[in-house]
Amino acid sequence: MKRRTFLKGTLAGSVLAVAAGSGLLRPTEVLAAEWPKGGFEAKSMDDALNALFGSSTTADNGAIEIKAPNQAENGAVVPIAVDASKISGVEGVAILVEKNPSPLAASVMTPGAAGFLSVRVKMGKTSPVVAVVKAGGKLHSAKKTVKVTVGGCGG
Repeated sequence: MKRRTFLKGTLAGSVLAVAAGSGLLRPTEVLAAEWPKGGFEAKSMDDALNALFGSSTTADNGAIEIKAPNQAENGAVVPIAVDASKISGVEGVAILVEKNPSPLAASVMTPGAAGFLSVRVKMGKTSPVVAVVKAGGKLHSAKKTVKVTVGGCGG
């Protein structure tokens, strides 16, 4: 490494550290994406989809695979994975739990990325889990019912 390159890197790093330490740079404002507040506060699936995607009209699609247990022993941490990699042009993926007080459990907008999302969600009781994938300007969906023996929402 050349001395000049080392000095430039050290100086740049020091300036960033001082700026971050003094509050001039706030990473949460720089890195945070737009929070879909309306979707997560919605009390019905249609309202959540309208807030996220601008429409609640979905079409069933067999290319979407939901990997979730048929029976979850603990509703507080139910592993759910959505694989929509067979669909081209995935723009976003959302997971909704139909009988939760706030149905939207997860949402990511991933234009240009593979359509795969894996999360752990809280389920209050036995409910259909719906995966909604936005691709090509249309909403595609798949559904799977997960039976919960011990509720995660106070049950």
